Amino acid sequence: MTPSPNITADNHKSVHPVIFMFLIIPYGVVTGYVTVTLGFLYSKAGISLDHVAALAGASILPAIFSFLWAPLVDATLSVKKWYILAATVAGIGILASGILPIKESSLVFLVPIVILTAFASSFVSISTNSMMAYDTPDDMKGRAGGYLQAGNLGGAGLGGGAGLLLAHHLQVGWIPGAIIGFICILCSFGLFFVKDPQVTIRAEKIGKSFINLLKDLWAMMRSRAGYLALFLCFLPLGTGSAANLWAAVAKGWNASADTVALATGVASGIITALGCLLGGWICDRIDRKRAYLIFGLLQCACTVSMAYSPHTETMYIIWTSAYAITTGLAYAGYTAFVLEAIGKGAAGTKVSVFTSLSNSPIYAMTIIEGWAHTKWGPVGMLNTEAIAGVIAVVLFLTVQATVGKKELSVN
Repeated sequence: MTPSPNITADNHKSVHPVIFMFLIIPYGVVTGYVTVTLGFLYSKAGISLDHVAALAGASILPAIFSFLWAPLVDATLSVKKWYILAATVAGIGILASGILPIKESSLVFLVPIVILTAFASSFVSISTNSMMAYDTPDDMKGRAGGYLQAGNLGGAGLGGGAGLLLAHHLQVGWIPGAIIGFICILCSFGLFFVKDPQVTIRAEKIGKSFINLLKDLWAMMRSRAGYLALFLCFLPLGTGSAANLWAAVAKGWNASADTVALATGVASGIITALGCLLGGWICDRIDRKRAYLIFGLLQCACTVSMAYSPHTETMYIIWTSAYAITTGLAYAGYTAFVLEAIGKGAAGTKVSVFTSLSNSPIYAMTIIEGWAHTKWGPVGMLNTEAIAGVIAVVLFLTVQATVGKKELSVN
């Protein structure tokens, strides 16, 4: 008799992947609270845009370099202990940021607090990814990725939208930060439903654990699945970069400020989250890398359709919403193929490496599309993203055929 697909080798029944949606929420909350709530409040107080942008940058910076400290989660303490510590520090950090008076002189203290809070939230992501890698059977990795990304987006919406709403209606400045921070800590209760991973690379001596970690990372990179997944991370496909410029190009579709706020704000977040769940479901039914390619091509089709449809406010709403769906699909596809490639071992570190690398094409395409808009207008910008995506698919299929089904040589 074959075991049930949701039973792991040690007869532990795997948790439903919805738990990972709740566990990742603090990670999204920190980004949303800083970029939306604090960004709005400090802008309203007359703080210059460059200072507000510095806050946003401070909240993103630790995520880019999280692979540097991810080995701590894989090699020391327990994964659950890291999560509790990280969620608690992140919650306290949000509270501390809300206590400061909203004025320019507070930025001297606020920026370090934001960096520390974002640093703590990166450990939430690392530990959640580790638990997910160890407690998700192969046939549910797509759905796990979908729920994870939906929770990330939902957390950003909670930290930004709910935080701003509370700040707008409550007179005492520190209360919104206290409520949002407490929600971060409260997410730790999700740990009762998930198993604490017994990380396989750990040894009695910590030095040996780190050596095992490096060996595991190298083994993944030279495997066919790992190599293809790493290559896919570098490609300008399914990046969702155009969404960073929707507000800037809105006038080309005669979209009002209210329309932009609705189509690219709350509605976009909900639609993208639904796309994540749908993408995860699809990824458990077809090859996950193939699913990601399809999702990326759908996004390309979306940008071309937006470029050549009538430039009206209605079309702006339709195509930005469709683009949000394809972004959600791609997010889920990305997480699914990464989970498939990393296996277990130093899971937190391996996911962090993928995450750091995948930020490169998002950043690059945002810059390239901004340049294309300046040179050729919104139609040129949208076509540029589509062309880059198609080239990316051709490159990947070529490399996939070249690599074949054999493991890469150690040399």
